[in-house]
Amino acid sequence: MSFIAIFFFVAIVGATLVVTWWASRRTSSASDFYTAGGGLTGWQNGLAIAGDYLSAASFLGIAGSIALFGFDGFFFSVGYLVAYLVVLYIVAEPLRNLGKFTLADMITARFDKAKVRGAAALSTITIVFFYMIAQLVGAGALIQLLLGIEYKWAVILVGIMMTTYVLFGGMTATSWVQIIKACLLMVGTIIISFLVLLKFNFNIGTMFTEMKTATEYGEAYLNPGLKYTNGIDTISMLIALVLGTAGLPHILMRFFTVKDAQTARSSVIWATWIVGIFYVLTIFLGFGAAAFVGIDNIVAANPAGNLAAPLLAEALGGEILFSFVSAVAFATILAVVAGLVLSGASALSHDIYGQIIKKGQVSEKEQVVAARIGSITIAVISILLALGAQTLNVAFLVSFAFCIAASANLPVIIYTIYWKRFNTTGAVTAIIVGLVSCLVLVAMSPNVWNPEPGKAIFVGEALIKLTNPAIITVPLGFLAGWLGSYLTPAENPAIYREVEVKAQTGISVQDVSH
Repeated sequence: MSFIAIFFFVAIVGATLVVTWWASRRTSSASDFYTAGGGLTGWQNGLAIAGDYLSAASFLGIAGSIALFGFDGFFFSVGYLVAYLVVLYIVAEPLRNLGKFTLADMITARFDKAKVRGAAALSTITIVFFYMIAQLVGAGALIQLLLGIEYKWAVILVGIMMTTYVLFGGMTATSWVQIIKACLLMVGTIIISFLVLLKFNFNIGTMFTEMKTATEYGEAYLNPGLKYTNGIDTISMLIALVLGTAGLPHILMRFFTVKDAQTARSSVIWATWIVGIFYVLTIFLGFGAAAFVGIDNIVAANPAGNLAAPLLAEALGGEILFSFVSAVAFATILAVVAGLVLSGASALSHDIYGQIIKKGQVSEKEQVVAARIGSITIAVISILLALGAQTLNVAFLVSFAFCIAASANLPVIIYTIYWKRFNTTGAVTAIIVGLVSCLVLVAMSPNVWNPEPGKAIFVGEALIKLTNPAIITVPLGFLAGWLGSYLTPAENPAIYREVEVKAQTGISVQDVSH
């Protein structure tokens, strides 16, 4: 490791630790810990959402995917960006108006039952663990390649850092780490994109023309079909990406960090612009890597193409830019896993312990202690799972987490806000059917079974051909919620009237009547 690389890594870690120390002095209540006291502004929360959302899979994975597969790699960029329209128009404001700390709080604003909260918490924790395993395994492999640190120590290092942020600084520290990371990521991406365009004389038409001959695929590189040959599977994956974001617990939790629904909407608009600009720039990262690094060199460094962006930075900007981009990749991982720990801890400590076990009878001090214990629990389990998954191909777990979010969480969110006939049984049924169907179908998929050793977790033939089962499981989740509601008695319509008013305006019916 060079002095420059050490400098950038130490600078980023040092800056985030200073932020954590600053935030720890402002974190004393449960509200401070879970939601930063609702004190973030629209632009701050928008940057934090972008920092939470733009994971290593986005920065490294999509750039590599576009470099290796051209147009097909861009599917992820489109899916991730369009997803924010669903969040903006359907979820953001009602969620902020109805919820307090977690997704379960929002649902139980209408169904105050322990089984509903328990089902929502189970779904949240499942998503967090799947997402976390993929992030930590990727982090271990990446840091091992970039810094030469042994995999297990790399995972433990990331685990200690993410736990430190959450344990001492709560949501305030996590938010500002994500804001710093988002700014660094955008700066790095813009610099690389500028250098790529400079090579093409700032002519995008020239870039596309030259890319027709820059790879062994010829013109096919700019057309769909290099990677995704199964149209149904492609549609299924995009359904998971577009609908899943609106059900991801660590993204939804960010809407409780602002004071009102108007600020929540402003947050999403800021995040959409930042995320949109980033995903457009991934075209330049991917094409630049294919043209100036070469597909063979990218695959030699990492078969999945995850080092395409750092290698491009090295090719265009030398050791300084390579070191900076590598450090940004490290910051990217830290910011995302910190957000995941916090959302998992909130489900474990607030929903299960505070509301189900203690029935809401907990003091402010007990809530903060429980939150910190929950954070350590989630972090330790995640680290152990990641250490055990080193040799497994777990890259599919991120898109699988999106699938669970779209199948189990989104139907309940939409029905809770917009459907009068929806009831407790429908809510529990939708979550359980959506979650279980995802687990069962993925267990039979090519991600888990493959005849070639090393291509999947187990050797053998897959029972279904879909790598992402969202095209089946999302309709199942909605259908289960509908059937569960219609096959059981309707509940008090007055409650829905109150929820409907509060979801859209933030004002309760009692306030209106007074």
